[in-house]
Amino acid sequence: MTGLPAGALLLASPTLLDPNFARTVVLIGVHSDEGAMGLVLNRPAAVTVAEAVPQLGDTVEDSEQIYVGGPVQSSSVVFLAEFQDPADAGLLVLERIGFPAPDADVERLVQGTVRRRVFAGYAGWGQGQLDAEIASGDWIAHAAEPEDVFTDAPEELWSAVLTRMGGSYALLARMPLDPSVN
Repeated sequence: MTGLPAGALLLASPTLLDPNFARTVVLIGVHSDEGAMGLVLNRPAAVTVAEAVPQLGDTVEDSEQIYVGGPVQSSSVVFLAEFQDPADAGLLVLERIGFPAPDADVERLVQGTVRRRVFAGYAGWGQGQLDAEIASGDWIAHAAEPEDVFTDAPEELWSAVLTRMGGSYALLARMPLDPSVN
C-alpha cells in the first residue's frame, strides 16, 4: 500500500489505543517508500495561535486555537492553508490545500490564502511503518474533503467521517470510547 496519496485521511481504528492517536483523523501530507508525514486534524490545543506563536497571531482569527499535529517535533510549527492560487503552495495535498514553501513570507502567505490552520508538531512514520500499521488494522484510510481539514467541530470529525463512509463504519462512529460502559 506504499504511496497512500497526499490528501488521504487516516482514521484511527477503535483498537488503536496509543494516546497520541486514539480517535484521531490524520491528513496525509506525504507517503513514499521513505516514510510518511501527516497532521492530526482533530486535536485543538488549549492555547490560541497568538498565545503560542505570537508572530503568527495575525495569520488566523483571534481566537483560533493551535492544533496538536502529532507527537513528532511538537515544538515545531506547521502551517496548512487553502491557497487562492495553487501554484503558490510549496506542496499541495488536497485540491488548493497545502503547505507553504519553506521561505514563504508570512504577510504574503496571508494575502494569498483563503483559510489557514497552525499545528504544533506532526505525525511521522519511518520506512514501511505506516503500511504495516494499515495492514494490521490500526488505521482506516478514506478520501478527505476540504471541509474536513478546516472543520469547525474537530471533536466530531472522527465520528463524522466514519458516518459518511456508511455501513459498518457508521456503527464504529457510535462506539463509545470505553465499550465496557455500553
